[in-house]
Amino acid sequence: MRNFKRILSGIAALSLMMSCTVSCKEKNTDESSTSEEIIPTEPPTESPEEKAKNRTITWLADFSLENQNGGESPAALSLFRDLYGGDINYVHVNEKDKYSTLEYFQNCGEPVDMFPYDEYTLPQGVVQGLFDPLDKYFDILGVEDGLWDDMNNITEMLEYKGEHYVMPYAVSNPQLIMYSRKLVEKEGLDDPYELYQKGEWDWDAMVDMMSKFVSNPEADKKRYGISGDFGKTLLTTSGSTVVNFENGVFSNNINDKNIASAENLMKKIADEKLYNTGWYEFYPNDNSTLFYAMGDWALGMTNAKNAKKDIMVVPFPKNPDAEEHFISCDYNARMLVRWAQNPEAVAAYIKCERIAAMEETYKELERAALSNKEKDAYDKWKPFITTEQYDAVQSFLESAKTTPYFDFGYGMGEKMYGGGDFTYESRGVMNNLADSFLTGENAGEKWEKIRDDMTKKVDKEIKRFNEQ
Repeated sequence: MRNFKRILSGIAALSLMMSCTVSCKEKNTDESSTSEEIIPTEPPTESPEEKAKNRTITWLADFSLENQNGGESPAALSLFRDLYGGDINYVHVNEKDKYSTLEYFQNCGEPVDMFPYDEYTLPQGVVQGLFDPLDKYFDILGVEDGLWDDMNNITEMLEYKGEHYVMPYAVSNPQLIMYSRKLVEKEGLDDPYELYQKGEWDWDAMVDMMSKFVSNPEADKKRYGISGDFGKTLLTTSGSTVVNFENGVFSNNINDKNIASAENLMKKIADEKLYNTGWYEFYPNDNSTLFYAMGDWALGMTNAKNAKKDIMVVPFPKNPDAEEHFISCDYNARMLVRWAQNPEAVAAYIKCERIAAMEETYKELERAALSNKEKDAYDKWKPFITTEQYDAVQSFLESAKTTPYFDFGYGMGEKMYGGGDFTYESRGVMNNLADSFLTGENAGEKWEKIRDDMTKKVDKEIKRFNEQ
């Protein structure tokens, strides 16, 4: 189908040129000029900005770009419609099927222009030939106009073999530690957020607080230091990547001392039974757990379930041996699909996302909406976020305070980052590095044993990508 469309395009261009020639001959009534060569007039070349206008982008994803709760369209989509006259054709697909569906559409010649970014897109999706780089469209994106200047460190961190497939328009959803200030005060512990503001919130401070909380002789129930999504983000705060990428070549960094420190800390937390392996979608409201580790998506429900406990947030603690305070967060980006019919329009839409992310007015509207505190018909609090929490979360993303983290190992396929059947033998390397100590599967073993188990797997996958 793709070749057929190209043939049609060629025929249409030839027809246009012939009709132009005939028209010129008919208008020329001077017989003396009939022997002169007639040069057909070429249609004017459209600028990239003109090519971006009045186009409908086909968006293949598991979520719509429209407001999920009804009402006005999100700012970026409204800008795209107002500035470019464009629109979005949303093609829904289940999250687990989105990559196979994209490949199917491409093989069948079905149009897809834009796709959501996630960890699997880079480098796996790029190596599979699913995406194109955005470098050709920097003029539309506004790169030369300074629109992306404060994202330079991140876009360069995500650069792959000299090209930019992923250009995040914003950083969001930092992994957080949630806690009750009332509980902390009652236990006679320091406030983690105050420690963070003073530059004293590190691994040692966190473990010390957890140990004191769990070992309190006045406790009337089983206690835990922390629950939630913990291991992966703790590994992030080590500041070292399992897979390094330099000068276009991947290398195995699993022997790094900071990774060893993070893993041994996980082992210590597991051995001292400070970690609660149960799964919770919000901070436990029975005072059994001091800290809850999760993305900011869980903060609204945490507040609703703990409305009287003065919940506060703090980023994951800093590795005492690292110079920077690394955080795990999401990179908000859209992928340009290979063979997209409207690549200029995709670049224009991404530019609109960037403008919206920078605009303080839109941030204030979001802040006000999230902070709306009200009860439902059953007199229970609906999810909400306080303005103090919102401002704190935004501050965690400031480049002067924290450093976003990225490891190519998470994007190298199932053998590196996959759940398998949730056993040590079947899970991906990155999953085992995050979970195996905390789940108790490797109780009694040393980090060196796990490291040696994983080393050969990492080497094999790195070799595969270096040969691409």
